[in-house]
Amino acid sequence: MSENKEKDTNPAEEIVNKAKEVATNAVEAVKDAAEAVVEAVEDATSEESNEPKADNSINASVAADSKDFDWDSIGKYDELYSKAEREKMEEVYGDTLTSINEQEVLDGIIVSKNTREAVVNIGYKSDGVIPMSELRYKDEVKVGDSVEVFIESQEDKNGQLLLSHKKARALRAWDRVNDALESQEVIKGYVKCRTKGGLIVDVFGIEAFLPGSQIDVKPIRDYDMYVDKTMEFKVVKINKEFKNVVVSHKALIEAELEVQKKEIIAQLEKGQVLEGTVKNITSYGVFIDLGGVDGLVHITDLSWGRVNHPEEIVELDQKVNVVILDFDDDKKRIALGMKQLEKHPWDELDEKLTVGDKVKGKVVVVADYGAFVEIQPGVEGLIHVSEITWSNHLKPAQEFFTVGDEVEAQILTLDREERKMSLGVKQLTPDPWEGIVEKFIVGDKHKGKVTNISDFGVFVELEEGVDGLVHISDLSWSKKINHPKEVTAVGDELEVVILEVDRENRRLSLGHKQLEENPWETFETIFEVGSIHQGTITEINAKGATVVLPYGVEALATKKNIVKEDNTTAAVDEVLDFKIVDFNKNARKIAVSHTQIFKDAEFEEVKEKRASAKAEHAQTAKKIKTMQDSQEKTTLGDLDALSKLKSEMEKGEKK
Repeated sequence: MSENKEKDTNPAEEIVNKAKEVATNAVEAVKDAAEAVVEAVEDATSEESNEPKADNSINASVAADSKDFDWDSIGKYDELYSKAEREKMEEVYGDTLTSINEQEVLDGIIVSKNTREAVVNIGYKSDGVIPMSELRYKDEVKVGDSVEVFIESQEDKNGQLLLSHKKARALRAWDRVNDALESQEVIKGYVKCRTKGGLIVDVFGIEAFLPGSQIDVKPIRDYDMYVDKTMEFKVVKINKEFKNVVVSHKALIEAELEVQKKEIIAQLEKGQVLEGTVKNITSYGVFIDLGGVDGLVHITDLSWGRVNHPEEIVELDQKVNVVILDFDDDKKRIALGMKQLEKHPWDELDEKLTVGDKVKGKVVVVADYGAFVEIQPGVEGLIHVSEITWSNHLKPAQEFFTVGDEVEAQILTLDREERKMSLGVKQLTPDPWEGIVEKFIVGDKHKGKVTNISDFGVFVELEEGVDGLVHISDLSWSKKINHPKEVTAVGDELEVVILEVDRENRRLSLGHKQLEENPWETFETIFEVGSIHQGTITEINAKGATVVLPYGVEALATKKNIVKEDNTTAAVDEVLDFKIVDFNKNARKIAVSHTQIFKDAEFEEVKEKRASAKAEHAQTAKKIKTMQDSQEKTTLGDLDALSKLKSEMEKGEKK
């Protein structure tokens, strides 16, 4: 049995065991020698106190004993090695150990493991331990696997070698990632979790970002399906400053599809029918995957009928047949069609259908200018707003129709070549303008409903389909109207007089003020030019002031004609006397002035003074002549009287 054991024992292990045994014995021998030396020193010390002279002899004896002591024989009870044998054994033992440095990354072998930790042999005098949590990214870890470790410390306070697999991966990872970026090497990574806009991937122990757009060539709607999976990637970007790594799985797929894409593109021809898969749906069309090449089916090419959104026709991942309509020179943009694979609905339109026929359909689109009615799938006609009602006052089509309404209409035009059709609904009712002259005679009074108000007048509907215009100038005889809404509102009932009937142009001219006699015939006798009337200033603007005279008549005064006698300007709501300076019956305008009143008074006063002075002058001249005629000689006293008369005459002339 002992022979078999010796055969099974590894020579290197035997040497190691013997070396350990020698070391153990050496340590014990050193301890014994140290104790002997301590005892000798203590004895020498105690004797020195009694016999000082014997000190030199004791020291000499200890030195002699130490010199003759065989240190190599310590611990060797059964086996003795020569010096040459010992050196050989130490050399062999030294070759079994590895020289290591702290902060170094080495490869080691897992020699044992449990659920918590793994023991790793790196060829050092002792093994190290790493937590199993640092190896969880590996699918299976078994004894004998090689792992990289980081030397944190060769020996802690307990003499244990401290290793870290996580730090070793991190240090080597950046070198691996940079190499992968340069060489475009395909690497594997573990998808850890989902994040905003993509996934977090563990690559060589580094957390890399996988954008959602780089997961696959087709849009991904569920990112969670990739979590906890190991996938292949390519490194596409490294930010060394922020230590960010971006990887792509899509790049691998694209590389494979690129070959297929070139083959497909080379075979593409206009008019070719292919099968594809709905890849993406947008508001303007559908993207079809033709097997590595994408094409677009515009919303107008999905169906001959009207389509509000492509989702009404197709759904994601649906297999569809498409025809190639067009593509650019590089065949990067491919236009596809689906409706072209079906017969055009206009080709199936009843050949007997003609202008004047009545048709029924469903309203599919409503716009301001009209409504589109589908009379059969893919065949539509337009009802213009002018063909909805007989009224000349057009309204938006939204006031008459809503999408989905079932309507009946008459075909007005039909062009099979251009595939256009116009419809009308008012033609299904009698034209109210037939016999209009007999129904609405000029001068007759009628009541109607106000349907619309514009800046220039009011539209009044006398009966359905018949309306007329009351011009703003025909709303009031005397009141100045800035906008018709000052008189009436939409929906009000308004009494009018027929002024004119235009059958050909389907127009009625109406009047409201004509319900009363023209007061301007009377106003002409009341507001004579030069007459003065009391008025109230209601408004002042850049042109002047509006003055309301008796009977509610409005007049206009320029700004210079509202200056008062104290040289101030009159204000709004001020009541003053105004003089009529102009009256125009046809234009129904009156011009007034307050300033002119006191200016005329001053003028009359000056005029009277001048007339009085002139009369006095004439009388004085007459007296002088009388005196000259009655006297031939003039005395000194007469001269004084003449001088006085002359002075009075000169003063009169000056006045």
